[in-house]
Amino acid sequence: MNKIENFGTYEGRELLRQIYRELRYEKQRGSFSSLATTWKIATSEIELAKYCKQEVTIMHSLGFFKGTSLWLEEIVNRFFFSTINSFVYFGAAVLLVLIGVRRFSDNVSDDIVIYGIIFEAVLLIFMFLIMLFTPSDDLFEDNVSDNDIQHSDLLTEVGEISRDFAAATVQLEQITDRLATMINSQKESVVLLTDLISHSKDLAEPNPKMISTMAETNVLLGQFQEKINTMVEAMDKIQSEEIRSAVRQELESMMISKYQTK
Repeated sequence: MNKIENFGTYEGRELLRQIYRELRYEKQRGSFSSLATTWKIATSEIELAKYCKQEVTIMHSLGFFKGTSLWLEEIVNRFFFSTINSFVYFGAAVLLVLIGVRRFSDNVSDDIVIYGIIFEAVLLIFMFLIMLFTPSDDLFEDNVSDNDIQHSDLLTEVGEISRDFAAATVQLEQITDRLATMINSQKESVVLLTDLISHSKDLAEPNPKMISTMAETNVLLGQFQEKINTMVEAMDKIQSEEIRSAVRQELESMMISKYQTK
C-alpha cells in the first residue's frame, strides 16, 4: 500500500487529478458528482481504495480551507476554466443584448437589465476566484527539470560508455595486431624448426647418395692404405739394402786395413 503525506505534494496533486479522470471518464460520472467527490477527497478523505484503482493512504488531510483551495487549483481550474470562461462570455453577450433591446424598446424592463448585470458580475467574480486559484507550475517545472537532469545524466553516462567502448575497441585492435605479429613470428619459427628437424634427420639417417659417397670414400681410403703399406715395405727394403751395403763397406775397409798391417 502506497502512503502519501498529503494532497499538497506533487504525488498527491497528481493522484487527485487521476481520481477525477477515473470518475469522469472511466466510471462515467457526471461533472457535478465528480466535482463533489474530489472536493470531499481533497478536504477529508484518507483511505482512497474505493475511489481509485490504487491502494493509497493519505497520512494527513488538508482540511476544509486548504483542501478547497487545492481542489479549486487542481480540479476546477484545470478542468473547468474553459467552461467558466465560456459562461462569462455568454453572460456578457446576454447583458449586451438586454441593454441594446432596452435602449430601443420598452419590452425589457429595468429589473431584467439589473438582473443581467448581477448575473454577469457573479460570473466575473467566480472567474476571478478561479483565476485567483490558478495552480503554480513551478512544482511541475521542477519535476520536468529533474527529468531533464536525469536525461542529461543518462546521456552523459551513455556518452561515457560509448567513449569507453571506443577505447576498448582501439585496444582490441592493438591486441589483434600484436597477436597477428606473434602468429607471423610463430610461423617463421615453425619453418625454421622444420628445416632444423629436416637437417637433423638427414644427419641421423643419411640419404642413399650420401651413403654411396661415403662407400666410395672408404674404398679410396682402403686403396690409399694399401699404397702406403707398399711404400712402407719398399722403404724397409731400401733401408735393409743400405744397411747391408754399409756393413759390406765396413767389412771391406776392415779387411783392407788388416792386410795392410801384415
